[in-house]
Amino acid sequence: MNGIILMGGSIIILALAYILYGKWLERTWGVDPKKETPAHTLQDGVDYVPAKKNVLFGHQFSSIAGAGPINGPIIAAMFGWLPVLLWVLVGGIFIGAVHDFGALYASVKNEGKSMGYLIEMYIGKSGKIFFLLFVWLLSILVIAAFANIVAGTFSGMTLSSSGETVMNYSNAATASTSIMFVLAALLLGVFVYFKKPNAIVSTVVAVVLIIICLAVGMTYPIYLSETTWLYVVFLYIFVASVTPIWILLQPRDYLCSFLLLAMMAAAFVGIIVANPTIQLPAYSGFVVNGQYLFPMLFVTVACGAVSGFHSLICSGTTSKQIDNERDILPISFGAMLVEVLLAVVAIIAVGAIAVGGQIPSGTPPVIFATAISGFLATVGLPVELSYTLMTLAISAFALTSLDTISRIGRLTFSELFMNSNPEKKNTSWNKIMGNKFFATAVTLFLGFLLSLGGYLNIWSLFGSANQLLAALTLIVLAVFLKKTNKKGFMLYIPMIFMMAVTFSALSLTVLKLFEKLFITHDFIIYSDGLQLFFAVLLFGLGISVSIKGIQKLWGTKADKIQTAA
Repeated sequence: MNGIILMGGSIIILALAYILYGKWLERTWGVDPKKETPAHTLQDGVDYVPAKKNVLFGHQFSSIAGAGPINGPIIAAMFGWLPVLLWVLVGGIFIGAVHDFGALYASVKNEGKSMGYLIEMYIGKSGKIFFLLFVWLLSILVIAAFANIVAGTFSGMTLSSSGETVMNYSNAATASTSIMFVLAALLLGVFVYFKKPNAIVSTVVAVVLIIICLAVGMTYPIYLSETTWLYVVFLYIFVASVTPIWILLQPRDYLCSFLLLAMMAAAFVGIIVANPTIQLPAYSGFVVNGQYLFPMLFVTVACGAVSGFHSLICSGTTSKQIDNERDILPISFGAMLVEVLLAVVAIIAVGAIAVGGQIPSGTPPVIFATAISGFLATVGLPVELSYTLMTLAISAFALTSLDTISRIGRLTFSELFMNSNPEKKNTSWNKIMGNKFFATAVTLFLGFLLSLGGYLNIWSLFGSANQLLAALTLIVLAVFLKKTNKKGFMLYIPMIFMMAVTFSALSLTVLKLFEKLFITHDFIIYSDGLQLFFAVLLFGLGISVSIKGIQKLWGTKADKIQTAA
């Protein structure tokens, strides 16, 4: 298969999906550009802060993407490029984009409330508790997977088979550039907050800062081991997730929007110029390396097709920054389709550098960056520069996801212990458990323990939990639409399909862990033990929330709830 045809055809399909299906959903559900959004009615300067559409798009995309749309398709390519491509396009349009649009729309219509509050409002208080616990566990899995990937991408010191230390300049330069990127975001945040420059000045400053980051990072690489970087990444996450969003989150998202444009443009140019041929087979079989295409393909390609994690971003941070309801469609539906396109580029990348029909070794970000930098070398762009730019973009998105999901994990943990009823006072115990520093520390500590097992060991569990959250979100959205007298039939088939996929995948994950415990005896307590505990608990919580949601959706007459819709 030709890379240009694959990319060009995908762009046409996604553009038509946005124009036809996305706009139809917007009209069907009733987006009102004249209605004030929570970012204005509840503005507090901390969480509720109106953001420009391009800035918020950068936040949304970098938060939902992370390393997901690159990791998932590359790992799943073992089944062949065609099943991955079909799932990315079909799932991304009819499930993922609809899921994201619905989550953001419902949250904006309900004062920017989180998905947990929407569960309580439309399904019940017990459903909310189960859901919050589910979300907290998923947050830990996301933190563990993405932190391990970032640390591995930054690792400038590795041991060879002979025991000698090997220095990796590319990874070390990426690490240094990423640190400079965070510092640049802090400077930009202070500059924009106090000076309030116009769009042209902000753009010029942002581009100059990125160029400085690349120049300094490539000149002064930082050589540290993966373990050391893991400690540094978790320290960064802790600090970033408890700071006000205007200090780091919003300016970094603004810089990320330029990285997004640079990365996507570079990938497109590279594919057009190099015109790579996919070296992977179109279909490798239903069972590959002991993995079943159903359900594992659909949970491995998580963020690139559909991701429950996106609903947490939509209702946790993005809904509180929407300036106008007309921005909901491009920031949610549109960002998801761009993520689908990135997943398609990842398929082309891994297929182009495959050898003998086999996926090359290395982490997915390394495979992706190697392929794209190789494409760009054909037009004379230095490999080291393009490789650093690609890995910087991926790591920046992953760090944004880590910051955002840590913030959500902290808020969810606090919500589990703090009284939502204003008439009830919180005890000292409630205040300790709900303290943002304590809640963040507990969440990150468990994520750190899981990350020690490596991202490949937890990716299937993360994917299963992530997709199950998508199914639960679709149930909540269907109930919300029903109770606000809006059409929700387009959610029913995706909801049922995702439930079948995820409960099957979780069952296989539990069986695999039991096999390690009782048969192969290579069960590791601190990582496999936590995985088994999480898998069983997630399965039970998923069943509980699903039953309550379906009872509300297809049970007896449901009371109409008055909302801002």
